[in-house]
Parts: sequence; structure tokens; C-alpha cells
Amino acid sequence: MRAFVIAMRCEADAVEPHLKQGDRLYVAGIGKVNAAAATQKAICEGADEIWNAGLCGGFGDDVEVGDIFTVDRAVEYDFDLAKLNGTRVGQLNEYDTPYLPFAPVKGLPARTLATGDHFNDSETDYALITKELGASLRDMEGAAIAHVCKREGVRCHAVKCVTNVAGKGSMTGQYEENTRRCLERLSHAMKELLG
Repeated sequence: MRAFVIAMRCEADAVEPHLKQGDRLYVAGIGKVNAAAATQKAICEGADEIWNAGLCGGFGDDVEVGDIFTVDRAVEYDFDLAKLNGTRVGQLNEYDTPYLPFAPVKGLPARTLATGDHFNDSETDYALITKELGASLRDMEGAAIAHVCKREGVRCHAVKCVTNVAGKGSMTGQYEENTRRCLERLSHAMKELLG
């Protein structure tokens, strides 16, 4: 079974019309715990492939509002055991890298996704995400989904539409201004991808 773990109802509304018979939709709620719980539930109910689709923030000159990307790897930028064991920011204790794998979706440019449980304009987070972790996208669910899928040996994909870009005004203001248009772009992209 193919399961779609989506954070918000508005994102699910953009994806749901394009699902095929047998697909299951899980509207998880915002944040890593919600995403992990919904992913685990989907797997326990028989999912052998997980998709995450939704909105995200962007970083860098090669990312614009409305761009659609697939994710090839994700990192939890708000997870840090460095003072305990010297690992990198984002590196879970049982792994040798901070990055969790996604299977990229063919036909879309791939980017690294940083996931954290807060939405902000922090310059400290910006430097960590871009310079130390090399991410171009940020959300609040993706890495948690990838983490559960890695532990369970289940293939996962992510498709993200950029609503706000760091350095181009308030992240919150951009998000509010661009959400509707980006949901339309996400819906169009999912229609193309899912046939």
C-alpha cells in the first residue's frame, strides 16, 4: 500500500484528488512527533511506500517561491547531542551521519531538507541550516518521516513547494502571502507525478 503522510489539511486537499485506488491518506498535523506517529501508523496498517508532500521554506539564490523540489536527504537541525558524544548537529545517536535518506522523485530537482519544530526567521538557524548542513529547504515534518521509514525499511519520497525564501522578507509574511498559489502549484505537480 502507498501512503501519503501530509501535515496540514490544506496540503492534503491539494494532493488527495490525485491519489489512486488503494492509496491511503494520513493528515498528521504539524510537527515531527505528529509526522512520526502518522508514518508509523501507516506502516503498521500495511504501507510499504510513504510519500510526503507539502509546503516548505527555502534558502539560497537557486530557490524561488513556487519552486517544486524532491528531497534526497533530510536532517533534524534542532537535534543536537554534540556536547554528549561529539556527533554533528542533527546526527541521531545510532547513525553515522546526520542525514536521513529519501528516494528522489524522477523528473524533479533534488535538494537537502532541514526539519525542525519551530517556524522562525532566526539568523542562527539560517547559518546552521545552510553552511553547516548544506540544506536548501526547511519544514517541520520531513526528517521525522524519513527517520521512521529508515528504521522500518520502508521507501519514502517527498515533494515540496517553496512558500518563503530566507532573506526576501519576513518568512511568516511570505508564507501567508504565497500559500494559496503554492498549494495550486503543489496540486498540479502531484497530478503530473501520480498520473
